[in-house]
Amino acid sequence: MSLVSITAQIADLAWGPHILVLLVGGGLFFLIYSRFIPFRYIGHAINIVRGKHPDKGAEGHISHAGALSSAMAGTVGMGNIGSVAVAIMVGGPGAIFWMWISAIVGMATKFFTCTLAIMYRGKDENGDIQGGPMYIITQGLSKKWHFLAVFFCVVGLVGNFPLFNSNQLVQIIREWLIVKPGYFPANESTFWIDLSLGIVVMLIVASVILGGIKRIASVASKVVPLMILIYMSCAFYVIATHITEIPHYFALIFTEAFSLNSVGGGILGTMLIGIRRAAFSNEAGIGTEVMAHGSARTNEPVKEGLVAMLGPAIDTLLVCTATAMIILISGVWQTGEAQGVNLSAQAFEMTMPGVGPYLLILCVVFFSISTIFTQAFYGGQCFAFLFGRQRLRLYQYFFLCAILFAATASIQEIVNIIDAAYALMAIPTMTSAILLAPKVRAESKRYFAKLTNKSLTTNHH
Repeated sequence: MSLVSITAQIADLAWGPHILVLLVGGGLFFLIYSRFIPFRYIGHAINIVRGKHPDKGAEGHISHAGALSSAMAGTVGMGNIGSVAVAIMVGGPGAIFWMWISAIVGMATKFFTCTLAIMYRGKDENGDIQGGPMYIITQGLSKKWHFLAVFFCVVGLVGNFPLFNSNQLVQIIREWLIVKPGYFPANESTFWIDLSLGIVVMLIVASVILGGIKRIASVASKVVPLMILIYMSCAFYVIATHITEIPHYFALIFTEAFSLNSVGGGILGTMLIGIRRAAFSNEAGIGTEVMAHGSARTNEPVKEGLVAMLGPAIDTLLVCTATAMIILISGVWQTGEAQGVNLSAQAFEMTMPGVGPYLLILCVVFFSISTIFTQAFYGGQCFAFLFGRQRLRLYQYFFLCAILFAATASIQEIVNIIDAAYALMAIPTMTSAILLAPKVRAESKRYFAKLTNKSLTTNHH
């Protein structure tokens, strides 16, 4: 048996129906249990990010906007570009519908998990504040659950390796900037090119991650909004120039989602593919986002929950839908042999001839490198929890070497390894959030009551 088929079997086992029940069922539970309250405060959430409700003297490392940007740097990336292409190729257009459903449910999940991230922060051996599912479990639940914290960190070490992003980044640069222009014969082994590109990526990443979460947040909050803007402008152009076809493709997404003979293998097959890819794209319920939001400078857990909730909306409802439209309009998904990000690049080539692929490459370079920064922080948090912060450098060197492995490996092996780890990370994250949901509800009641009183008193004066 090849490595690809072994890793595929592990990933399929990990992504069994139980994860569907946990992620979607858990998210639905959060939606209903919160009585949809978080959704009624989306405007308030946006104001918090804009810095309108600062906390005086709060503990934490980075601002609300910094936490959202860092979490978004981790989620808006190849998941939105490469992963959507994978979803459409494997599951057909219907998979996009299930990505949307998963995002709406994911907003409720993020509200709960990231409110908990602030409620149950821990301290590392240096006395610094840290957040994440492992602290929620050790601070919020009794001793008998603590094994889950260790389990989360072990699979988190694997799940946060920079494999998918490094692989796709090297692939798109090699194809479009080296092979296509003819600097290298198309049929020869590209091992040395891949390795050289991997070394360049590794050096760029090293220069930022060795500086910790503050440096990551400051780079992310400058780069991420700009890249989303460029990317969405491209999408907007493609949609505007094909505006008459848009209703047809939206209809296709809906009909294919419920079609019994869709590419994905019936409704359940398409649903599983969509949800699996959405989890990879917006990370709701996986636990990584909890570590970024756990570093926010705030004393109000609910504030951070509201800020975190914006993630899946921006990430999946906006950016992934934009990618899906470009791929569907271009038609490359019906004929394409290309995989992942190269399929997206072909779609950009068809819809924006000449400049398309290069604008995409620009976005991909920034998206994927910013995601790798954030993954280094996530993996580092897991490592520090297990082995202590003083040994963190060891992990960072290992992380940098993994970029070289990813640059030269096949995409199938990589997607399978990361997929399996992500599914396993969801188990402790969702279990602890469901067990602690009443605490979040009580905290929300208090916060929203205080908010209403505040607005009442300001209105009277």
